[in-house]
Amino acid sequence: MEYDVLLELAADMGCRLMTSGAEIYRVEESMQRILNAYGLSSAEVFAIPNCIIVSVTTPEGRSITRMRRIAAHGTDIELLERCNSLCRRLCTEVLPLPEARALLAEIPREERHFSLPVLLLGYGLAPMFFTAMFGGTLFDAVSAFLIGVVIGLLQFYGTRLLPANSFVRTAFCSAVASFLSPLFVHLGFGAHIDLISIGALMLLVPGVAITNAMREIMAGDTISAISQMSDALLCAVAIALGAAVGFSVGRML
Repeated sequence: MEYDVLLELAADMGCRLMTSGAEIYRVEESMQRILNAYGLSSAEVFAIPNCIIVSVTTPEGRSITRMRRIAAHGTDIELLERCNSLCRRLCTEVLPLPEARALLAEIPREERHFSLPVLLLGYGLAPMFFTAMFGGTLFDAVSAFLIGVVIGLLQFYGTRLLPANSFVRTAFCSAVASFLSPLFVHLGFGAHIDLISIGALMLLVPGVAITNAMREIMAGDTISAISQMSDALLCAVAIALGAAVGFSVGRML
């Protein structure tokens, strides 16, 4: 058995799952199940949002450890589903290690990438429906749609200019949305500043991070929960600061 290759396979699977936004328990359990399927029952797996450590003791008594540092990541449900499917297949069929690593390497290449117009359409429709759900008028919803498109452009290009600084990107997008909301109302293209701005800011709310943090607390993964909740709180602070600056500038103008 090539234990080094097996640990690389498990670590790669954990990184893929973590990058897709999987919960900590899912990452640890998936890696554990893969190692157990290939005959390693003495494996130890530890994961937090930015790091994975896996250690095994071979039947000969040799200890092998792998640690992976994980960069900033978001949520990709399709990638998560593909990784889960491959993990289940490896646990049932126990494919040869080279074939298993090749299948895992193919997952990012099979990932769908949407064009910029499709992404902007999604960014626009989400706040439009939120504004309508909160009781806004048709013009309020259209204003929220336009602001959502602007936020989508800022996020698309901001991710390339500031890939690691999500706090600044979120604060800037919040400020722009809060500035455009009263501007549209002042121009007569909408009637409710609060509904338009809330609908647009819903794009920036870290709902998945908060939900995962609460799930980690209930599962007992305290370190992971604190890390994810801290990220969510920083994002909320960025939204609040950006909104305060945007509304202040809008009132002055």
